[in-house]
Amino acid sequence: MPEPPRRARDLRLLDHIDAHPRRPYTGTLWRVGRSGRDPVLGGKSVSRWCNGKFDVLFTSLERNGAVAEMYALLSLQPAFPSAVAFRAHRLHASVQQALHLVDLPTLARLGVDTDRYHERNYTKTQEIADAALFLGFDGLVVPSARWKCTNAVLFTDRIEPAQLLLEESERTPIDWQEWRRQTGAARPRSRHSPA
Repeated sequence: MPEPPRRARDLRLLDHIDAHPRRPYTGTLWRVGRSGRDPVLGGKSVSRWCNGKFDVLFTSLERNGAVAEMYALLSLQPAFPSAVAFRAHRLHASVQQALHLVDLPTLARLGVDTDRYHERNYTKTQEIADAALFLGFDGLVVPSARWKCTNAVLFTDRIEPAQLLLEESERTPIDWQEWRRQTGAARPRSRHSPA
């Protein structure tokens, strides 16, 4: 089946994003992934910051931010995948041309409904990410919708392997119930999340 025609990019959004400086980010990032999967391997997804047409790597500047993002994603499944082990990985990244949108007022100026940012309405954020990629940015630094921290979304086709290195993988898989107990994290609204 042929792909539907691509909708034209919003020229005002492109102009607004292009006016942002391309700033570096160098430092530690956290990622949670299924055991056995390369933690620096990006991929296509239909998610808050990807429309499924390019490769991204979702990370967080805080370990709990990365865990919270994965917990929210797994809670959407019909049954929480208790038989699959997930581990936290500490990465070191060095990107040169990131789009820093680090607070909700900045996102609001780009048309994001920040009162509903935690919801799964991704249309505007996907448009922002697509425009940033088109304009030559190599990633985004954005607020997490799942934890009070900042996330980094890396456009893996725009960065060299040496710019993203695995520093450490935790030996022990994440115990989701224990993580919730220790952090006081709110249980997702899904009735399928672990007790």
